[in-house]
Amino acid sequence: MPITLEEIAKIAGVSRSTVSRVVNGNERVREETRQKVQSVIDELNFQPNIAARSLAAGRTSIIGLVIPAGVSALFKDPYFPQLIQGITAACNKKEYSMMLWVDEPTYHLRTIRQVLYSGLLDGVIISSMLMDDPIIHSLYQRKMPFVLIGRHPDLDVNYLDVDNKAGAKKAMIFLIESGFNRIATITGPKNMIAGNDRYRGYCEALNQYDLALDDDLVTEGDFTEESGYVGMKKLLPHSPDAVFAANDSMAMGALRAIHEADLIVPKDVAVVGFDDAPVASLANPPLTTMRQSPYEMGYKAVNLLLDVIKHPDQPIKHIVLESELIIRGSSQQVDVSKEVPAYT
Repeated sequence: MPITLEEIAKIAGVSRSTVSRVVNGNERVREETRQKVQSVIDELNFQPNIAARSLAAGRTSIIGLVIPAGVSALFKDPYFPQLIQGITAACNKKEYSMMLWVDEPTYHLRTIRQVLYSGLLDGVIISSMLMDDPIIHSLYQRKMPFVLIGRHPDLDVNYLDVDNKAGAKKAMIFLIESGFNRIATITGPKNMIAGNDRYRGYCEALNQYDLALDDDLVTEGDFTEESGYVGMKKLLPHSPDAVFAANDSMAMGALRAIHEADLIVPKDVAVVGFDDAPVASLANPPLTTMRQSPYEMGYKAVNLLLDVIKHPDQPIKHIVLESELIIRGSSQQVDVSKEVPAYT
């Protein structure tokens, strides 16, 4: 049976209302009494009932993390574990808990209902949403505190994002100025904001250097390694001399396809990714990539969300983080014992 406030009050020799004030952080308790009650709470390992505290204080100290990408992406893409680590670290520091929703399309409406009406959440972080994701509009209409990881194309809402378009353009400029002129791309899903923005960066770099956009050198992936492998096999008959993959997982798949075709990286085809996932430096050859920090993104998203919860009327904030080009052996012959940043 759970420990009750009445039991704590009896042991501590105080009233139930005094115990309630201590549990809820009310300052109208003498310090000596507070310490006596707190020692009983600690000894009994008492955990307050979340629903009851929510009714009393109007807060649950729980935030939701919704990842619309689905369960398979959560376990296959190294971006998400790093993001969750950053969110968890910030929650621990702020004495908050995180509740995770992995939003499979089949259960999308159920996820929306649970997030909006469960009464468990003080606010929500949404990551990797689609352009027309209805959960964003639902949160916006209900005026529930939320923060996006990734910008929204239409709504002026609080978000953090890496500058995906600028990062992709930076990677492309590096390849073009390194002498490559048949640069293919394996895009992310074009109905996902990050995938679309990175493709726009690819196109802008081609346009800046008067290089024609060749549809034969463009294929769409879904941010998984397998889609990078399949995409690269589609591209190879069109003789690209380099490929920009919109994330490192797809770049790893591209490397595998190139090796299977008995081609040499970067002599025959150079490869550049995006993310600088842990696997990038272990690739064969080590992967040139755009470095971002999902951990930092998650940590800052929590801080922004808690600020929004505390100050709901403050101006909308857009926090945009830069990415950094890390040059390794997949794009040119370099000393692979070192990671060479460029175009920062």
